[in-house]
Amino acid sequence: MKYNQLGNTGMLVSELCLGTMTFSDGSGIYSHIGNTGQHDADAIVDHALQQGINFIDTADVYSAGASEITVGQSLRNLKIEREHVVIATKAYSRMGPGINQVGASRGHLMHAVDASLKRLQTDYIDLYQIHATDVLTPMDEILRALDDIISQGKARYIGVSNWMAWRIASAMGLSQRKNYAPLATVQAYYSLAGRDLEREMIPMLEHHDMGLLVWSPLAGGLLSGKFNRTQQSAANARRSSFDFPVVDKERAWNVIDVLNEIAQKHQCSAARIALAWLLSRKAVTSVIIGAKRIDQLQDNIAACEIVLSETELAALDKVSALPPEYPGWMLATQGQDRFGQVDLWDNSTNHTS
Repeated sequence: MKYNQLGNTGMLVSELCLGTMTFSDGSGIYSHIGNTGQHDADAIVDHALQQGINFIDTADVYSAGASEITVGQSLRNLKIEREHVVIATKAYSRMGPGINQVGASRGHLMHAVDASLKRLQTDYIDLYQIHATDVLTPMDEILRALDDIISQGKARYIGVSNWMAWRIASAMGLSQRKNYAPLATVQAYYSLAGRDLEREMIPMLEHHDMGLLVWSPLAGGLLSGKFNRTQQSAANARRSSFDFPVVDKERAWNVIDVLNEIAQKHQCSAARIALAWLLSRKAVTSVIIGAKRIDQLQDNIAACEIVLSETELAALDKVSALPPEYPGWMLATQGQDRFGQVDLWDNSTNHTS
């Protein structure tokens, strides 16, 4: 297991993060994803930690708080010292019927963080994230609330999830001007079936030295090996009953064809190859993996041992490449001369752009 800096911070997190959306009481929308009870969750957490994973991600909305409760109890049951695990959770989603029990307002966040701390049975959260874009709350209010949460010792670092690149860049500028704690990470969807982040998000993250935490790396199970262009549904597969995240299916079938070929060469699952591809991406800090069983978890963890050749990476890059989109194709057309100058500068001086 390798460890990476959590964005521009001194904290190190494992390249794989244990996602706990499957830790559920079996009710509501999350029953489509998993209904892992406390006993099985303890075994999954224990195995993940034994394999070197030190990073656990959850959210208050997962099964209406049941996931956070299960995570906190697992760490207590397993007698894990708090300093040995990095806990990330998220807030934004509706947590009750009240008109203000949703969003990223100061009022909701201040209540939400205390509720998460209680469910997790901890004094602090390592990474506290805004789970979605709040179109009503002013940016300054969100960032000041997060800064206060850090100042009060309730969280160590902060991040966002499912925000657009321009909004994150705006938040980073505002934090710098107001001397608020900066955003350390972005949690976003990224997979061989959905590389949209490469257009704007990843260049922005690299510019601001922020960490990228990847959710749904197998595109909701589409890249697990259970599906292909002739087998588009599978028994007991989440994707069959919960068709999410949105993907271009035709392009995905082409990707899966190549995935299966490479997986056969490595004598492993297609899922391992899909995860190994993500782990090879420079911008990726940690890939969030979820599991309902130990064997699923172990198969995902084994992706850390896969080394894809340049030929294999090129094949996956080609089949999953994004279609041209403006202004990207225009930048490439107009920028050849300047790109060449950068290459000459880099090669002759050992500097990087």
